[in-house]
Amino acid sequence: MTLKRTTRRAATRTAAGAEVTLKPTLPPTGEGLDLPDFVSNQLFTHRVTARASKARVAPPADSALTASIPGEVTASARALAQDAKRFHGARASLGWFPWPWLRSRCGDRFGYLTPGPVRSATRLPFTPTTIGLLDQLGQLMADPAREASPDGPIPAGFTYVGQFIDHDITFDVASGLDASTNATTIRNMRSPALDLDSVYGRGPALDPFLYVFPTSGSPTAIKFALGTNSPFGAGGPSGPSGDRSAMVTKTDFDVPRVASQTAVIGDPRNDENLIVSQFHHAMLRLHNRVVDLLVSEAFAGDIFLEARLRVTRHYQWAVVHDFLPRICGAAAVSAALASVSAPVGSPFRMPVEFSVAAYRFGHSLIRDQYWVNHNFPDATLGQVFEFARVPRLPVFSNWVVDFNALFETGFPVPVFNRARKIDSVLAQGLESLPGFAGLMAVLAQRNLRRGLAFGLPSGQGVAKFFGVPPLSTADLLSGLPANEVAVLQASSELLLRKTPLWYYILREAMVRHQGDQLGAVGARIVAETFVRMLKRDDTSFLNVPGFAPTLPASTPGTFTFADLVHLAGVTTA
Repeated sequence: MTLKRTTRRAATRTAAGAEVTLKPTLPPTGEGLDLPDFVSNQLFTHRVTARASKARVAPPADSALTASIPGEVTASARALAQDAKRFHGARASLGWFPWPWLRSRCGDRFGYLTPGPVRSATRLPFTPTTIGLLDQLGQLMADPAREASPDGPIPAGFTYVGQFIDHDITFDVASGLDASTNATTIRNMRSPALDLDSVYGRGPALDPFLYVFPTSGSPTAIKFALGTNSPFGAGGPSGPSGDRSAMVTKTDFDVPRVASQTAVIGDPRNDENLIVSQFHHAMLRLHNRVVDLLVSEAFAGDIFLEARLRVTRHYQWAVVHDFLPRICGAAAVSAALASVSAPVGSPFRMPVEFSVAAYRFGHSLIRDQYWVNHNFPDATLGQVFEFARVPRLPVFSNWVVDFNALFETGFPVPVFNRARKIDSVLAQGLESLPGFAGLMAVLAQRNLRRGLAFGLPSGQGVAKFFGVPPLSTADLLSGLPANEVAVLQASSELLLRKTPLWYYILREAMVRHQGDQLGAVGARIVAETFVRMLKRDDTSFLNVPGFAPTLPASTPGTFTFADLVHLAGVTTA
């Protein structure tokens, strides 16, 4: 069935007399959207938006969402199990579905952070000369002779947390590099919300193959399916002792797969390399662990929905209070929380200044080698990719990742991996990834060319737009080799006058903070984009008054990614 946007509205009044309007929650594009019948009949009464008083209906607390379950939902939950597969006529909890995408105004598109006049005045011209200069610059960013700076302070696990988060909020499958492109014409195939749709997919009613349905007890105690490992001996974490002898042979430490190869997960990109794939597996286990906690509490409501809310909000908390301060600095995060105004449901397009430039800082964090576990103390980046590919699948039991070497869990490891500094040099190992010959050079060039195609403003243009003193020519050239200086100075210093935003942000991090965190421009784009996504989402923890983490953590009342992997059960033997 296809639903079309309608102009039908029904008005009523609240007890306080404020007029409210029941509006459809479909995207404003007017395009059709295929949905099951049991969802369609409730879409047009799901959202209530206050108008005259500008008051908004407060987002429901966890208990309001899960206090009672209609009998039909309870009965249908069992019908959705793989052995039954009675989908027709089943009724499911609306909370199981990816509502942020459905109710997101403009959220299915990319867009711009900066005004058109700023972009027009400061962007690079789309000409063969510019393309040639950017290609040269990309090649030099890939020069292995430049990779000499020491590691930074950020634990290496956050490189892949950053990749995982990116897969939760952006997915561009349409833009190209060979022509000027208006970002507003490009669809974002992920919901612009930290809602973990990359993990939960479309929920157990639409994507039941991701889940395991209970055969006894509460029918809503729905868990994720886990995968099996190829049996190649002991691997993974060694536990509190940190000794190699404490490792065991893992049997269920992989994502589920079809024919032992293709990952059956909410976003296939989370199986790109071993570390992000194992982190996705940790997220599956985290949900399952929270389901177990709710069952042990004798939780009377919808256990799946409550587990998803708790997992998602604790993940969001960790993003704001653990990931962002390390990347942007605590001051930039605090400023964004205080200054960004984004009412619930307000229009939003994912800014390409973020997705194509600022957030691609993560490419510079990638290491050439990783201590994966006691078996592989010097795993190359190529092996980290190889062991998430055929014929190395399912994940070999002796390659299971020891996350104690990637996050500060407190458990000892012989080597702790830290990310490389944020700078304009990419890891040499990106040259030799399986199936991607020369990817490092291609990656840098593609990032620069994509920014050109989207008409991004220059780094100087964004700095002035933000009221931040821009980097000087001396700043931009500081510490660079002669051949890179020559490219930046070519064509009347075109790239120095209108420095590509991605490159500018990387240089700003090194010049202003020695590569330990983003500079003012990069930090502001990243922090404000995340805060805006969270504030406009009525289900996020920022819209739950007095929210504080309640899941088990090393410090009660807070929650970090180290707590996340530990609670998921992937840090001990």
